[in-house]
Amino acid sequence: MSRVVLLTGSNAPQSESVLHRTAQILARRIGSLECASQIYYSEPWGFHAERMFANQALLFTTTLSPVEVLDEALGAEQEVGRDRAQEQVEKSLTGERYASREVDVDVMFYDDEVINTSRLTVPHPLLHVREFALQPLCEVMADYRHPVLGRELKDIYEELKGAVAQTK
Repeated sequence: MSRVVLLTGSNAPQSESVLHRTAQILARRIGSLECASQIYYSEPWGFHAERMFANQALLFTTTLSPVEVLDEALGAEQEVGRDRAQEQVEKSLTGERYASREVDVDVMFYDDEVINTSRLTVPHPLLHVREFALQPLCEVMADYRHPVLGRELKDIYEELKGAVAQTK
């Protein structure tokens, strides 16, 4: 069995219920949900949107390979109602890199593996600069040592919070 950590996010009108439904679907598709953080709210990252994002970290045990986990996560997004074509339209209209979405599921960690393929990069390459990801991850695995950065998540999070506070 492997341990996989996912981060779910939504800025849909009923984002909490979207995240709860997503967690159920992921458990059916990926494996046993061992731990879930509470839901945290934050401003959109990298673009402007009217609604806040809700994020939740989910820790699963699975027999699936990393790419199989990715495929099941993408399937879960679609099952919940993510419409990537509509997101592309919104991004082209706004010129932004990101867009509002029903749900997003990112593979943050897969055991202690470092994966860098055209389809999947693990650990997530922007984790260390995303407070909205680190906060829920720290709730469920604060002492986990990032396999690339070699530092515990809680230390990365505290450093990022300090840097953000200095810019305000």
